[in-house]
Amino acid sequence: MVVKTRKQNVKDQPPQPNVDDRDRSPFVSPGTGKSRRAGKGTPFNSLLHNKNGLFPGFSFIRSKLGLTPSAFVKLGITLVLAALAGYLHWYHLSRLFENDRHFSHLSGLEKEMAFRTEMGLYYSYFKTIIEAPTFLNGLYLVMNDRLTEYPLVINTLKRFNLYPEVVLASWYRIYTDIMEFFGLPTKMCWSINRGEGMAAVDGCEGMGDPAYFYVTFVFLLNGLMMSLFFIYGTYLSGSRLGGMVTVLCFFFNHGESTRVMWTPPLRESFSYPFLVLQMLLLTHILRTRNPSKKAMWALAISNLCFMLPWQFAQFVLLTQVASLFASYILGYISPTKMQSLLVTHMITLAVCFVLMFGNSMLLTSFYASSLVSIWKTASVCLLVDLSVCSQVMQGLVCVVSTVILKFMLSAVFGASDDAHISSLIKSKFTSYKDFDTMMYTCAAEFDFMEIETPLRYIKTLLLPINMLVVAVIAGRVKTSFVCHTPGTPHNPLLENKLVYHSLQLIAFVVLAMLIMRLKLFLTPHMCIMASLICSKQLFGWIGEKFKLHVMVFGILSIMAMQGAANLQAQWGIMGEFSNLPQEQLLDWIRDNTPPNSVFAGAMPTMASVKLSAGRPIVNHPHYEDAGLRERTKLVYAMYSRKSAEVVKRNLMQMEVDYFVLEDSWCTRRSRPGCSMPEIWDVEDPQNAGKVPLCTLMSRDSRPHFATVFHNNVYKVLKVPKASKELR
Repeated sequence: MVVKTRKQNVKDQPPQPNVDDRDRSPFVSPGTGKSRRAGKGTPFNSLLHNKNGLFPGFSFIRSKLGLTPSAFVKLGITLVLAALAGYLHWYHLSRLFENDRHFSHLSGLEKEMAFRTEMGLYYSYFKTIIEAPTFLNGLYLVMNDRLTEYPLVINTLKRFNLYPEVVLASWYRIYTDIMEFFGLPTKMCWSINRGEGMAAVDGCEGMGDPAYFYVTFVFLLNGLMMSLFFIYGTYLSGSRLGGMVTVLCFFFNHGESTRVMWTPPLRESFSYPFLVLQMLLLTHILRTRNPSKKAMWALAISNLCFMLPWQFAQFVLLTQVASLFASYILGYISPTKMQSLLVTHMITLAVCFVLMFGNSMLLTSFYASSLVSIWKTASVCLLVDLSVCSQVMQGLVCVVSTVILKFMLSAVFGASDDAHISSLIKSKFTSYKDFDTMMYTCAAEFDFMEIETPLRYIKTLLLPINMLVVAVIAGRVKTSFVCHTPGTPHNPLLENKLVYHSLQLIAFVVLAMLIMRLKLFLTPHMCIMASLICSKQLFGWIGEKFKLHVMVFGILSIMAMQGAANLQAQWGIMGEFSNLPQEQLLDWIRDNTPPNSVFAGAMPTMASVKLSAGRPIVNHPHYEDAGLRERTKLVYAMYSRKSAEVVKRNLMQMEVDYFVLEDSWCTRRSRPGCSMPEIWDVEDPQNAGKVPLCTLMSRDSRPHFATVFHNNVYKVLKVPKASKELR
């Protein structure tokens, strides 16, 4: 990358045709406007020059990439450092996960129980495919699932974004078949004495163990993500030191940046690494005057890989499109490039819609509506006088048309699956609340960002550095507008990637402040922005390269004091997973109920019942479907103050055979107003003040239900069979 100094009095001049705008390697440290061949004539460079030298293959690769020997060496160093960062992150994640649960010494059942709530639901489909007679038979079972929402038959690949499980299951079957063909062992097992009168269990470690195989690939993918972060930081800042800053910031703020080490099967664990790749490619496209078709196709593929595993990806891409549009109306992205980016997003959305078997949530999303609205607005402004299309007007037109189009599409398709998102946002700014909204807002991760989070950012200097970087960028933008001649274009290649990243940071700040869970987007992006303290483009005024590096290392030294303490706190987490009450419950279900027995209960427990006992369930933790939310409300009426007769009738209509009652769900609350009976008081005020039904059932379930199993946590109630008329 070559950084050129431009005088402000020539800023409004159009780009000169003799400027070399070819794509250069982003990983070569920027120099001045002068050309200097570092290391020319050295033995190593001569070997790279010589096709018959020590590394003839390197010479071929270098010629294909169009790099000088010194640039090729620098690229190699960058890739080696990126690989090292990826390895360290993979090792860090693996150790944290193992230390927390002693996963390698758990039995197969205990490993499955360790995947609680949604994690267990997603992993169950991986288990279904690998245990089926053939891969295609397993794929058919998940696409015609009769267990998850009994008695409905649903395509879970369409509903739950299960492409990661399909891919991993195919790889697992291929791996085990190959190893079996050659007679090679795939795992090592041993008998584990658990003490306390508990039966010994067999624990297995190795890629032949399904759960071990599954989490290993999750951690490998997120190790590669850290390699991408290093490359991203290097590319954005123009310095390998910037890549180092990004990686160190991520490690120093690891607990705020990711939760993959605690929750491997969640959708973000598979999806987010592809967002990092997508944003890296987008940065390359923004800083290139005429992006190649290969770059646009790469952006589309990474976009698709980000969207397919995670239903929430559309909301993140909405913020990206909004940030790009804001950059466009400010004059930092050309109309042609903006149109190309929009078309790429549209193509990706269409392909994802097809691969998701026509999932209507994609076409009725704000993301889809914004693409159409922005594309139409940009097209109109290209045809008319640009002075008519003021910045404010374009913004207002797009916002209004996006909202109108979204609700029109929702009405046409009859889609209400994402209605709870609108209600959740509404509840953040008003006193509005209902059952579904409170199911989210009573969970800490969906509450507003806690004050401790920015304090932790301050202690590691992540927040102060980002404020400094954004302030410098804002100053440059202000100067750009003050010195800009109206009617002439800005220089997009100089500033657009900085403007876009600043706007994207603001969008992530807003999301994280509204919903604390979304700080998992904010913190990594702050780490990326922190790399810009190494940018000569922004901080060249400090002086020569040596002075800039001294400043950066000084900042890193201060960051490391709290960062090292954070890492030591993570390394100090030691535990061993055990859940004997649930193990007793699952063993009883497998030994004492028919395989077609239907269960209902708390969403996290139902995921474990489906995964480990293989029994049909009527509700589960994937709460994004409108029909499922209604089913869950009927099931959770057991924790309301309604009469037992009403609840029994609802369960009988859903053909439930057994209800798993948990007394803790009746009494616990994260804060005042958030116990299940209190949530029901909002939905069912006429019964407020009565004794909760769950309390009555925990004392004596007769005459409406029969208690067939109980321990200190769970109580299984047998539901009477419904008559045909009632069904």
